[in-house]
Amino acid sequence: MAGVKEQRTCIKFCFKLNKTAAETHRLLKEAFGEQALSQARTFEWFKLFKDGRESVEDDKHSGRPSTCTTPEMIAKVREVILEDRRQTIHDVCNRVGLSYGSCQRILADELNMRRIAAKFVPRLLNSDQRDHRVQVCTELQEAVRHDPNFLSRVITGDESWVYDYDPETKQQSTQWKTPSSPRPKKARQVRSNIKSMLIIFFGHSRNCA
Repeated sequence: MAGVKEQRTCIKFCFKLNKTAAETHRLLKEAFGEQALSQARTFEWFKLFKDGRESVEDDKHSGRPSTCTTPEMIAKVREVILEDRRQTIHDVCNRVGLSYGSCQRILADELNMRRIAAKFVPRLLNSDQRDHRVQVCTELQEAVRHDPNFLSRVITGDESWVYDYDPETKQQSTQWKTPSSPRPKKARQVRSNIKSMLIIFFGHSRNCA
């Protein structure tokens, strides 16, 4: 990740130029790309500078130095997250033996990760299924191009099972990801035993079911 102190300096510079926190975060993303601080961390440091803070250094803590952000501990947290991206921070804390705050800082500041809800899509198709659909659409386009009356002779019929689903909540679908990793996707939910079949036919001028 690009230097955190360097980005904090940029945030302070933007504040001095009377930029807003939102503008500052947008500029950070333009300058540092995927390595930019998260919006939450940007807004947090922007507020600190607004409240009069001058230093971009981490606050010093009394007592023994913290060992939670050692390369070994950061690697351990990353390994645990990659095993199951749906784990909560509490789950990770129990696995690696860190406090909630320390684990949260490693995920946000060192690994630049945040929880993102899965994007709903109608189907999760493999490459062969996608290629087949493209091929069918291309053939239909060719048929229409060579025969203007092609569609008027088509009667389309379809049938589909309508299931009653046990829906997954948005929170349950969230996963940890970095800005460079693809957003998770989810298709239809787990099917229950309740279902009905719908059959419908469409013609050129009318439809019947």
